[in-house]
Amino acid sequence: MAEAARKRRGQGRSDDHRSGDRLFDRELDHLPPEVRWREWMNRVQATIFAASEPVTRSVLARVVGASCNIDLLIDDIREELRGRPYDLVAVAGGFRHLTRPAYADAIRSAFGTAVGGSERAGHLTQSEVLVLMCIAYFQPITRGELSSFFGKEISRDLIGHLRGAGLLASGPLSPTAGAPYTYVTTKEFLLEFGLDTLRDLPNFEAVEDAGLLSKDKLLAGDIMPGFSDPGESDAAIDE
Repeated sequence: MAEAARKRRGQGRSDDHRSGDRLFDRELDHLPPEVRWREWMNRVQATIFAASEPVTRSVLARVVGASCNIDLLIDDIREELRGRPYDLVAVAGGFRHLTRPAYADAIRSAFGTAVGGSERAGHLTQSEVLVLMCIAYFQPITRGELSSFFGKEISRDLIGHLRGAGLLASGPLSPTAGAPYTYVTTKEFLLEFGLDTLRDLPNFEAVEDAGLLSKDKLLAGDIMPGFSDPGESDAAIDE
């Protein structure tokens, strides 16, 4: 009997949700086009403001009409935000409001850190940043491959620190002897560095076009400039 009562309550909540969903007017056909577009802009901004994570297009599509072009809507919102201290940014596969870099010092003075910025990334050493960037470009990659590339042992502690920061995760087992773990970057990595996808990494397309996104070429030394010995400096980066 108790189980039947729980099922009825669960069914009631589901029916209420569906009923509320039907009552919510996404299309706004009764409004003039300009007013309708403005209301969709307001709904999208309110949804993004209320979210703690980047909001995907599929989620935003729930609050606007079927005919609404979300990309054009986002463009109009961003245009209106020109001159404001924050922007609407595509990051980690969704959209979120972020303060502009010009106000980082003011925010840091107020709170001791750049709220909404790369707090964890800002406390990485140069060694960790170089290893993290190498993993980002050449993932999935093993610790042994990283050590071969840099010409020195990449410690488990370094990898552990990056994993503890949420920037790395275990990837598939390598098909090489011993089947060691590989490492890949995470959604948190994209968030921390303000990237929408890995294709937003600096010079990604140029590196890809040059055929350098290959671990064979990486280990042979035929790699993009900019990577160096991760032991050169362990000073924490500021930005």
